[in-house]
Amino acid sequence: MITMEQQIEQKYEQLGDILRSMGKVVVAFSGGVDSAFLLKAALEYLGKDNVLAITADSETYPEREKYEAIELAKEMGAPHEVIHTSELNIPGYAENPTNRCYFCKNSLFDHLIPIAAARGYEHVVFGAIADDLGEHRPGLQAAHEQGVRAPLLEAGIKKSEIRHLSRKFGLKTWDKPSFACLSSRIPYGEMITAQKLSMIDQAEDFLIQLGFRQVRVRQHDTLARIEVPAAELAEVLAVADTVHAKLKEIGYAYVTLDLKGYRSGSLNEVLSPEQQSIKAVAGLS
Repeated sequence: MITMEQQIEQKYEQLGDILRSMGKVVVAFSGGVDSAFLLKAALEYLGKDNVLAITADSETYPEREKYEAIELAKEMGAPHEVIHTSELNIPGYAENPTNRCYFCKNSLFDHLIPIAAARGYEHVVFGAIADDLGEHRPGLQAAHEQGVRAPLLEAGIKKSEIRHLSRKFGLKTWDKPSFACLSSRIPYGEMITAQKLSMIDQAEDFLIQLGFRQVRVRQHDTLARIEVPAAELAEVLAVADTVHAKLKEIGYAYVTLDLKGYRSGSLNEVLSPEQQSIKAVAGLS
């Protein structure tokens, strides 16, 4: 009987076949767990002369993540560039509709595809994974429409398997907490502004400096709702006065702690099943 380790290895070999069939690729590289693993695989299977990692720096991308991405690409020996984009200049994005991520990814690919074409790279790839098929991911539709490939998803690789292989390969991102753009902290329908994004970035940076690795500051108008893993709620309460003072200084009128703890995409919980479903999008059913 085939072991789980063998199954994971087979998926990685399949990923290699997919990448080799592409020839030369531009990797949308955020520096997160998935894009770092995808970049590592692309370098291994295609060689660095056939790979270009590009990081999009914008108002919605935490500063700490940009610097980590730059350092990580350097450590991996990957050709890497940082380009500047602005989601807030995309018509319809700042209004924060439920398909906000579609606008973001569509704009990102609008930037990456011409770069790839001009420099002789045959494909643009990004780090969508198999787990994304069960979540609210409008960005997958944008990728499908623009012909952008998701090799990890195509190979059926899941987050847990990426972490397992990343650890095996010595990637320091193997246990990196998940992160998403800062706009994901603002409830759908509430305007996204540069000021709000800056406040969220400052608040999360402060909590990270206090030692909380997996943290979200969801902004509801002038209220900050802090999410950390449920097991760490008591640790936040132990420094409640410090946290409250800092977030008030940043500009929040009220500071709260979510008693359910951190969970990815908690602002999607108010969406209907129809709004959350992406399985019928882009032929992904």
